Amino acid sequence: MASQVLTQVKFSSTYDDLKEERSQVIKAILEMGHIPVGMEMFSAADEEQWKIIARQIDETDYYVIIVGNRYGSVVGGISYTEKEFDYAVSKRIPVLGFVIDSSVESLAKHVDTAEEKVAALGKFKNKVKQRPIGFWKTAEELHGKVSIALMKAFNTTPRIGWTRATDVAGPEVTQELSRLSRENSELRNELNIVRNQEAVDRRSHLQSRIDTLKAISRRLVMRERGKSTWDLETQIDLFTIFSQLAPEMMVECSTEEASTYLAMMNNPSEDAKLSPSAPVPLNYVSSLFADLASLDLVEPSKKKHPVADKSLYWSLTQEGIDVLKLYRATHLEAAAAKARTKGDTASHDPTAT
Repeated sequence: MASQVLTQVKFSSTYDDLKEERSQVIKAILEMGHIPVGMEMFSAADEEQWKIIARQIDETDYYVIIVGNRYGSVVGGISYTEKEFDYAVSKRIPVLGFVIDSSVESLAKHVDTAEEKVAALGKFKNKVKQRPIGFWKTAEELHGKVSIALMKAFNTTPRIGWTRATDVAGPEVTQELSRLSRENSELRNELNIVRNQEAVDRRSHLQSRIDTLKAISRRLVMRERGKSTWDLETQIDLFTIFSQLAPEMMVECSTEEASTYLAMMNNPSEDAKLSPSAPVPLNYVSSLFADLASLDLVEPSKKKHPVADKSLYWSLTQEGIDVLKLYRATHLEAAAAKARTKGDTASHDPTAT
């Protein structure tokens, strides 16, 4: 029977927004005893990698396309997902399309908002819908629909598939399998090396941001309650300012809120009661935010506010989030190491109870 032939199934989609759905498709293909092929490890901008992907599609028996609410990375005016789809169609490979149901409310980060990408996605969906497709609402539902569609395809459009190496006469097949295995292993090793180096470089870059902030000193002035002048002052480095405000900016923080928070955290006098209104000059706080923005750590908040709200709100950029995460992770690691050392010392102390 056609369904007993071992086949190779190439699947394609945007990646970050459809990770769970991709996992379910892989699971469905493996449960049916066939070979799933995904190309997440290849760079969309690398022409050499495209040649490898094209060769994999050439060797594929069936092609599964999953379309969500993102168009994906664009290379040469077309998304990589659409480029793969067009190539599979041009090679007359049986294509099984699965488009997200229009009633599904995806997370905002999983939906394209740029006008050109929204338009491109709409055209791409229409292109996919010109062929028999299925609509899905959840990853679990997609799992079932892919399984059913593949079973039908195996029966209605049987393909050559694959056979065990031991069933094939001649050493050339074994040699080719060995070559492909080596090539796959080499690519994976190269990918791991690149990823590891990228992680090292990224950590070094973030640490240099922290070092820069620590090296910059700022004079912080504050106003006492009932006074019109800012007479209290202290010296503070820019990293301390960032570390104090960053948790508040995980969502957003207004200039007025930052003024109050900085004064509360850095009051140089235990007896002084600070002004409830702009205890740190607002123009000074704006200057501090400008310093942080110049290092790509903060940006004006993108959240919408009432028209009557004239405050300026700030949020962390991805760079700012990464710097905060490194700083906090480093402190947690140091605290854990200290706790372990203390525990080891106590365990060897004959006087410890």
